[in-house]
Amino acid sequence: MKVQGKLWSGILAGCMVLSTVLAGCSSNAGKSEAPKPAESAKSDTANSTGKSLTVLVEGGSPANTVATQTAEEFKQKTGYEVKIETVPYIGVYDKLNADIRANKGSYDVATIDILWFPALAKGLTSMGDLMSDNVKKDLFPNLIDGGTVDGEVLGMPVWTNSKVLLYRSDLFNDPKEQEAFKAEYGYDLKPPANWQQYRDVAKFFTRDTNNDGVKDMYGTSVFGMNNGDSVASWLDHAAQAGAKPMVVGKDNKALVNTEPYVKALDFLTTILNKDKSAPEGALNMASSETSEMFWNGKLAMMLAWGHFYVPSNDPAKSKVAGKVGVAPMIGGDAGIGVIPGPWYQVIPDSSKQKDIAKQYVQFVYEKNELFMEALGVAARKSVFEKYSKRPEYAHLNALQTTLEAPQTQNRPILARWNQIEGEALVSAIQAALSGTESPQSALTKAAASINEIQGK
Repeated sequence: MKVQGKLWSGILAGCMVLSTVLAGCSSNAGKSEAPKPAESAKSDTANSTGKSLTVLVEGGSPANTVATQTAEEFKQKTGYEVKIETVPYIGVYDKLNADIRANKGSYDVATIDILWFPALAKGLTSMGDLMSDNVKKDLFPNLIDGGTVDGEVLGMPVWTNSKVLLYRSDLFNDPKEQEAFKAEYGYDLKPPANWQQYRDVAKFFTRDTNNDGVKDMYGTSVFGMNNGDSVASWLDHAAQAGAKPMVVGKDNKALVNTEPYVKALDFLTTILNKDKSAPEGALNMASSETSEMFWNGKLAMMLAWGHFYVPSNDPAKSKVAGKVGVAPMIGGDAGIGVIPGPWYQVIPDSSKQKDIAKQYVQFVYEKNELFMEALGVAARKSVFEKYSKRPEYAHLNALQTTLEAPQTQNRPILARWNQIEGEALVSAIQAALSGTESPQSALTKAAASINEIQGK
């Protein structure tokens, strides 16, 4: 899940209240067993020159929050000071990649986006020894695979996330709205579970609420901005339409011009251009813009990352606080499916103290519930189960259902994914949404571009 600086600000504003309780949060994430310490023939204490560990994280992120809050406890346990280096989102990749290539050993641990594994894999240390059976059982499907390249486990997940359905419960529960919807569509108004219901509800709630001749509330939104958010949103629907594997086949040739992908893009263009139940400015909208509209009462529904439920119910952030419900992601012909957005801790091979770095990764795994407090999601099932009992974390059951759906799957592990996303997929989505090309035509061109990038 790529989350840009502006979006972190929105997340952190929505989670500000939660941060005050982090210091008193229990470190026991659940009944699942923590990883066993890695064995080593040599002591890191002997190899270390400064009794310190350098951790690279995105500034203002949950990874930064948790690293800061746990640094003193780790020092008390091990004698190692945790030095935290913060950089902007893409700076994490740039810094880590440059350090690995130069073999400098500036960083011992880093928290990275799943998207970066293909490019960084050759410079990362295996973490297979941390993945006991009990650890595996406590992690969501696809999490281990998401951090595995060529059979080597290279990352320990710290959180996972996906889109779910957030909706205005006050509107859905209004008897007048229920009566009007049933009269028009012939079935009961409820949170939509499939594409047709989603379209119907979105059209129903798109309206001019003050009778000035201008629509001021839409049923939903469509992501069309020039970034990875629009690609992930489209791929969510491709998975729902039956796409598997994602984007490329076993031969690494593009699949994006095949039926599930075309259906998914047609679904989005229909909502935007035919039904007109999403704002016209879709090419300038993604998660941040959609959430702002929803929080300001301008959308009846949004398909948003699960953690957005927390700020949606924060009166300091949202005008519709207390009026927001949550349901699993909608399903297509193949059922529910999404592209999750996990992050991982990794250890670069260039680190001069891998043993203490693995101890740190184990330590943070045991503190996994701190990510739930900081962001509203975590990696461990036991943490989800514990927090789902609290009303402020009502999104977790819907999120768990979505993450465990059979069609939920990771993006492909491709070294040139960023290029494929930026040069082929975003432009195809925008061409279709703008109406300049049909979904089939746009994706046929995207497939040719992907094959060229892949050398196929």
